[in-house]
Amino acid sequence: MELEQFATDFQQDVLTRVENDEGENFREDAFTELMIEYLCENGELDDAEVCSQKGYGWKVSGYGFSMDEECLDLLVSHYTGTVPPESLPKSEVQRDLKRLISFFSQSLLDGFYQQLPESSPVFDLAYHINELKKEGALGRVRLFLLTDCLTKMNVLEDVEGISINGIKIPVSAQVWDIERLFRSWSSGRRRETIGINFLEQFHQALPCLAMPDSDEMEYSTYLALIPGKILYRIYDMYGPRLLERNVRSFLQARGSVNQAIRKTIRETPRMFLAYNNGISSTAEEVELTQLPNGGTGISVIKDFQIVNGGQTTASIYHAVNRDKAEIDGLFVQMKLTVLKDRDRMDDIVPKISESANTQNKVQMADFSANQPFHRKLEELSRTIWAPSASGTEKQTRWFYERARGQYADERARVGTPAKRREFEAQNPPQQKFTKIDLAKYEHTWYQLPHYVSEGAQKNFARFMTRLKESPVDPDQHYFEELVAKAILFKQTEKIVSSQKYGGYRANIVTYTLAWLYQDAGRCSKRIDLQRIWKTQRLWPELEQAIITVSLQVVETITNPSGNANVTEWCKKEACWKVIKDLNISLPDSYYSQLASSVSSQGTERSSVKIRINEADREKMERLKRLDKTVWYIILQKNRYEKFLSLEQEQLAVHLMHRRPKVEEIHQAIEILEEGKQRGLAVG
Repeated sequence: MELEQFATDFQQDVLTRVENDEGENFREDAFTELMIEYLCENGELDDAEVCSQKGYGWKVSGYGFSMDEECLDLLVSHYTGTVPPESLPKSEVQRDLKRLISFFSQSLLDGFYQQLPESSPVFDLAYHINELKKEGALGRVRLFLLTDCLTKMNVLEDVEGISINGIKIPVSAQVWDIERLFRSWSSGRRRETIGINFLEQFHQALPCLAMPDSDEMEYSTYLALIPGKILYRIYDMYGPRLLERNVRSFLQARGSVNQAIRKTIRETPRMFLAYNNGISSTAEEVELTQLPNGGTGISVIKDFQIVNGGQTTASIYHAVNRDKAEIDGLFVQMKLTVLKDRDRMDDIVPKISESANTQNKVQMADFSANQPFHRKLEELSRTIWAPSASGTEKQTRWFYERARGQYADERARVGTPAKRREFEAQNPPQQKFTKIDLAKYEHTWYQLPHYVSEGAQKNFARFMTRLKESPVDPDQHYFEELVAKAILFKQTEKIVSSQKYGGYRANIVTYTLAWLYQDAGRCSKRIDLQRIWKTQRLWPELEQAIITVSLQVVETITNPSGNANVTEWCKKEACWKVIKDLNISLPDSYYSQLASSVSSQGTERSSVKIRINEADREKMERLKRLDKTVWYIILQKNRYEKFLSLEQEQLAVHLMHRRPKVEEIHQAIEILEEGKQRGLAVG
């Protein structure tokens, strides 16, 4: 695919997100959101979110914090919507970055955030930056200019650091234009690889021992010693990109392991090699050299990635930056695996990472889109036709994009312009969804809006962890209901946008739907996903309910109790507990449109009191003590083995989010026993 075609497809993706013309600012937000997704997949960003506003001399379009909040990524967009792409002069690049730096500098001032509207996400961002300044917790700032134009630069070298509380904070700046994005995407890796020349960059090679090589082996392995100062410098240059194949979202958590590592670094750095297990890494290729005093050393590593030891690496970096630790004499042992077949990198490296990370259950997750679940879902999306939404015979598909760019690739492969138009008619761009979208739909359905609010990448990481613990084998029924959830989510986004609440759309959407899902469960009912699938749309009563609930959600999340930061508040389970307990009145006409979930004997809206005997009371107490994840585990097992009746399955869904009613005791116990018979430890 050529650059101009890539730019055309990219602009179409932006317009598809907007669909209706809602103004230049809304399109730029859609552009920023799409760029963030690309850069997260490339490994350039850990995660980030759109946060758009400009004032006198300043502008910001998005931001992201590292898990430990020591690194802040600030984004500014320059969007034109023009194809073929225009050229952006260096003076414009510098002006945009200057406006972004101005926003950051002003946010450090105590009074700046108070001048911003409190209902705006930019208020949260400025407030958060100001708080980090007071705590002295910010160690690095990275500036990104995102543009659909063409520039002649990638990195700006002349960006000065910023002093905070008398400490100089390093600031870097880089430009991602449409051509650089195209190069990264078309490389087949969807990221820019890390190449390190130790002789040129650090004036020394890494002493190493090589395993005996054999043509029958798929890889070569080297054991090396890497000085702490060099590892620090590498992490400083590349940040989270260095850990791209690992479970990056969890590597910087503040845990006892990290504290112990940092204590060793601060107090006994020369003992680090004896105390620490070191790091495991992979590469596409290495070059060796003879050391002056004999032996072999690694001089060049191509496509360097740390797959285990992210905590070690990040802890060394933070100990130097935050604790001003001296690391002369600190060495780290490194196992470096070089795969001989480049095409198998994406298959083998995740398995190395998974095996190397056995000390942490969270890090066992494999986020590869090559997992059977994603491949099966892709297959279903290419073969299942959705019912006609207009009453005509025309049918379409919902296209699951397992890997970035599949839609554009398949459209390009059909050949002639006429065939491409036919492809788009059968696979409308607005019916494309990604694995990131999938995680949002599912976690919202399972009433985990605080996970969704953590951001696209972290939410997807959580979803894959849950999927690994409880595998799902997608079938047609699963796919149809997933599409119904997608329709619900996408339509709710439109409805919320039309209400012009002023910000926090992503949070409002997931919390609104999660409330509606759990409210239906309280009535022993459910939103009829099969009805949505068959009609490919929502009905008026449901759309009006979304408006009513979203208004209450907005008022609640923008007035957090004892917390001035709305964005952070929405990431907490405590926020969901407040939202789900909201007493929102919806009309009977809405409830009459819901499908029955379990037997219609009594609901929480009924005033009938049911007596309970001693035996049932003991069973009820047993059920109350169960963790809600028990029902999730059973449901995931049932997806594969289909041992529950439809009524039992529906009840299990509701019991994930509420206590059983008296009339449900016996059926709930039967579900548990069914799970036990299939080897599940479910109490």
